[in-house]
Amino acid sequence: MLIGWASRDTTPPRPVILRGQFHARISNAVQDPIIVTALALESGGEQCVMATADRVGIPTELLAGVREKIGKLVPDLVPEKLFISATHTHTAPATEDGDWEDMGPEVMKSSEYAAFFVERTAECVAAAWRKRKPGGLAWGCGQAVVGFNRRQVKLGGASQMYGDTSTDDFANIEGYEDHGVDMLFTYDAEQALTGMVVNLACPSQVTESAHFVSADFWHEARCEIRQRHGEEIFVLPQCSAAGDQSPHIMWKKGAEARMLRLKGLCEEGEDVRMAERVEIGQRIAAAVDEVLPLAGKEIHTRIDFRHRVATVELPRRKITAEDVAEAQQEIDGYSAQLEELADRESADPERSRCFGRRRWFRGVIERYELEKRQPTYPMEMHVVRLGDVVFATNSFELYLDYGLRMKTRSPALQTFVVQLTGPGTYLPSGRSVGGGSYGSVPASNHVGPEGGDLLVEETVKGMRELFG
Repeated sequence: MLIGWASRDTTPPRPVILRGQFHARISNAVQDPIIVTALALESGGEQCVMATADRVGIPTELLAGVREKIGKLVPDLVPEKLFISATHTHTAPATEDGDWEDMGPEVMKSSEYAAFFVERTAECVAAAWRKRKPGGLAWGCGQAVVGFNRRQVKLGGASQMYGDTSTDDFANIEGYEDHGVDMLFTYDAEQALTGMVVNLACPSQVTESAHFVSADFWHEARCEIRQRHGEEIFVLPQCSAAGDQSPHIMWKKGAEARMLRLKGLCEEGEDVRMAERVEIGQRIAAAVDEVLPLAGKEIHTRIDFRHRVATVELPRRKITAEDVAEAQQEIDGYSAQLEELADRESADPERSRCFGRRRWFRGVIERYELEKRQPTYPMEMHVVRLGDVVFATNSFELYLDYGLRMKTRSPALQTFVVQLTGPGTYLPSGRSVGGGSYGSVPASNHVGPEGGDLLVEETVKGMRELFG
């Protein structure tokens, strides 16, 4: 087994528009660097490069740009054997100019940052590939409380993302949580630890509404792991199926905040969110501490390594004429509000929110027309077998139900589900669609539960083919 690692700083050199909310936020500082990390693997003629970036998602254009460049930088690497996933931080730059109005010359254009990101990421992938050396792999699993189901159900049956759970009509939390942490460790020829993949079911969104550039809790996690195991260790985070998960707790918030103060992570009256990031980093590092010495008892230098890439055609969520009419009504309303706010700057929160919401509802009408010409949604899927473990990718903010079905039916000893290896959009469960609300309404989805069921079947089929 040949193994190579690299990372690159993709922090923007100028203020940017931050992606992840309905209103445009202009960055006013860099809280911590946003990173892309790549792990290159080769054995017996098989190849795989898995990379992760501190981003909201990986638009198709970005992946295509990176693949085009690495085809020139490292011609012996098959570009299609690369996949890039996102940690889903909401404090990283936008990459598409049309998402927002022009913010002026002081703000880096989204397309300008996209070119910067593609260049740095291609350099990272090429460096990891060139650094391949003989080594070994080990794997293990642990637990860390990081993600929580963020959808509450009211007594009448309606669902809501977040919201106040202390009201009299609160009924229950909609779905399950997965606190498992899957880990893959890499070693050099002398069996010294070189890096690790850490996969868990939660987006990196503790300080998601901030106006600074940040990797969110993965920054604290990386720092804590390196402090404990070596500053040169590479840490590649992966977000498992977590479309309905977040690091925000849904109840007992006051009690949790008090415990953070008692631990000395924050002072009375301080915003607890940065302290929450620190605690999450410590929890992830503690899981690594527990599993690493046990996994290290079985380091494999020769394993069954197979990597399959396929395009899966998933049925698009059907947009009805009623959906279009409702969307058009919303569009008209936001257009009228934008006219009323014409004298405000593009970055004004209220104006940019109207612009963002109008774009969101326009997507409903665009998909209504698109599904007439293209009734299926093409999704690139990677399935990678590394000995007893398997990695399976998807491009969505995939609700946890689907990820659990993939894991429970997998033939592998451990299954790493990797979401957001593409542009994103939620893929909700059937019960979430029934409850409604953001994340499960037509404006939130390219693919619905019917496509989610097919995605599970195709993923399980792909995994079983690699395990005979």
